Amino acid sequence: MKLETKCLHEGYERANGAPGALPIVQSTTYVFDSTQHIADLFNMPTEHMYSRFSNPTVDAVEKKIAALEGGVGAMCTSSGQAASLLSILNLCKAGDSFIACSAIYGGTVNLFAVTLKRFGIECIFVDPEADDETLQAAVKPNTRAVFGETLANPALNVFDIERFANFAHRNNIPLIIDNTFPTPILCRPFEFGADIVVHSTTKYMDGHAVQGGGVIVDSGNFDWTNGNFPEFTEPDESYHGVVYTREFGKMAYIIKARMQLMRDLGCYPAANSAFLLNLGLETLAVRMERYSRNAETVAKFLQSRDEVAAISYPGLEGDKYYERAQKYLPNGCSGVISFNIKGGRDVATKFMDALKLASREVHVADIRTCVLHPASMTHRQLTDEQLVAAGIDAGMIRFSVGLENVEDIIADITQAFEACK
Repeated sequence: MKLETKCLHEGYERANGAPGALPIVQSTTYVFDSTQHIADLFNMPTEHMYSRFSNPTVDAVEKKIAALEGGVGAMCTSSGQAASLLSILNLCKAGDSFIACSAIYGGTVNLFAVTLKRFGIECIFVDPEADDETLQAAVKPNTRAVFGETLANPALNVFDIERFANFAHRNNIPLIIDNTFPTPILCRPFEFGADIVVHSTTKYMDGHAVQGGGVIVDSGNFDWTNGNFPEFTEPDESYHGVVYTREFGKMAYIIKARMQLMRDLGCYPAANSAFLLNLGLETLAVRMERYSRNAETVAKFLQSRDEVAAISYPGLEGDKYYERAQKYLPNGCSGVISFNIKGGRDVATKFMDALKLASREVHVADIRTCVLHPASMTHRQLTDEQLVAAGIDAGMIRFSVGLENVEDIIADITQAFEACK
């Protein structure tokens, strides 16, 4: 099936006489006919037994997202931050390190640089445009992974997935990609060598701003038996001595994440949240096309305005990432635009407060147009040096183009510009 069809038909199989829509299984637990049956499930979790591990409604959504990304399995989480956290904790322990590109979401920077540091895990930040020698110098004997974002939030750098996949694999470590902004409709990182994909499903996948969530998707392609990851090839004493690569093969990574981390940390989404997420996924393909088309039109308009000092949108000819976007994002660059308004922070605030159609909110990738000032909001916790590394100027505005008529969006921007004079 093509992606548009998978959005509608993957995950939930409608049996004869079954509900036409994905049912909400609102239950924390499941009953069995014998004590031995439950004991067997703790040895080999082949069925749903407790909703901190899995749930039939969530399971259907996980299967759909895995199919969309082209992976062997997926695990939903309660937020995108939880997905990023677990993707690293599944590989790193105290004393380990991993590499992350500096042009990533500010919340992820704080998670990696501050919170994981408290866990004894070191994050080594690198410039995504660094040369090969600089990248290699960042690798240590205890380095366990490389992390990057397909489209950086909010700088909109386009990550060179194939180059970093080759770099990671030369060092026998996996590449993890945050694919939130493009979604698998616009980019499928596994096709360029990535090994693990994470999403904040709160954004475009949901699309309607009604539930928070995240997901980790396993490509099934990385060789965990290469000697660098003994926790995959040696018995897990916390789970009856299971050897993940032996028992689960290509699904070793995602099963280990569920059996170890979800078991202990419990950041699993509710069935109702998964039901709402599925509604968003069903229209994802048609929405991503419209978001991208609207955003390209708005970006060209902003490019023509004297009030704009600089604009970042990889779908624009002349953008520094345009050529790379043609490789990784040929069908569109999502609905998010970043632009710097002349006059800096004060004018940016005045412009945003003058908008009438666009909402000022701590969100992005909604069906409705929304706007945010990264330096004072989502990236407020970053130092000036970290803001520069993330490509954020004090006058930068993150403009998330919605599904309204694009002429109405442009009219709102125009009147806001006029209000700033």
